[in-house]
Amino acid sequence: MTDLTPAPIFAENEKMIASLPDSAKVVMSGMRPTGKLHLGHYMGVLRNWVGLQDQFPCFFSIADWHALTTKYDNTANLRQDILDMALDWLAAGIDPEKATLFVQSSIPEIAELHLLMSMITPAKWVQTDPTLKDMVAMLHEDLSYGLLGYPVLQTVDILSVRAGLVPVGKDQLAHLEISRDIARRFNHMYQTDIFAEPRPLLTETPMLIGLDGRKMGKSFNNAIFLSETADETLAKIKTAITDPARIKRTDPGNPDLCEVVFKYYEAFAPAPVRDLAAEECKTAARGCMDCKKILAELVNEAMAPMRERRALYAGDRSQVEAFLKAGGEKARAACQETLTKVKAVMHLF
Repeated sequence: MTDLTPAPIFAENEKMIASLPDSAKVVMSGMRPTGKLHLGHYMGVLRNWVGLQDQFPCFFSIADWHALTTKYDNTANLRQDILDMALDWLAAGIDPEKATLFVQSSIPEIAELHLLMSMITPAKWVQTDPTLKDMVAMLHEDLSYGLLGYPVLQTVDILSVRAGLVPVGKDQLAHLEISRDIARRFNHMYQTDIFAEPRPLLTETPMLIGLDGRKMGKSFNNAIFLSETADETLAKIKTAITDPARIKRTDPGNPDLCEVVFKYYEAFAPAPVRDLAAEECKTAARGCMDCKKILAELVNEAMAPMRERRALYAGDRSQVEAFLKAGGEKARAACQETLTKVKAVMHLF
């Protein structure tokens, strides 16, 4: 099995990190609780968080206010979604003794700081922000006032704990531009240095495609969820598309036309196992179903520790809620300190 927790940051970050004051060497990130998480989330985000929590103070937010920007009319399952996200994070290896896990809406200071930051943010900055454009592209309805403020709220999530590091992939660099602009504008306007300008902590974010070759997602019914059993995972992997030109078991296959299965082999199998799978595919020594069964064993082996942790925490909901409460208290203390500083320089009561 390959190592699913590689070095989480690129060497090119080291000079940038060294240039920051120690107070800014804080990581902040979050996710909207819109359903259970899948292997795509783990490979692209969570495994990097697991590594970062051993290197920096980390704040990880379950961003339920952000969820309301697109699911404001469908909140019946929001509390369960929050709990499921917490369970998935814990299962993935996020340690509440190392990182601060909290629910965004448990900290009213974030909302107040969002209001204050919205007062100094030019409308054109928000209207042209890539984050907002991405969110609007997902919708098929009019832009709400809440969604319009999404980039400012996202900025406040970072600034509220005075984080200077935000883990992102290279394709998300533009999303931090407005956060830096707002921090810089506030500091200049009020002649202060309260906020570090948030810097991207470039991380490896490999995309694990869905079992049908499309982007992995709940709506496509092509995802393997972190909460699924080994049998459910096997059943799903059996549905993965393979070489359409290979009709009979004795026909030689083409690994290049079996992209989905071999993408998973790249993610979950060591090189010798991948090479053997490719060779036996080409020579018809291994059938597609046998190949997928072996793949399922590899995926299940990798997921076994996560399943054990999830089962442990799922059996004691009060413990999970206690983790979130403790994390919320710690995050709130940091946010209260920030808000006090902000209101002081703005001459507010």
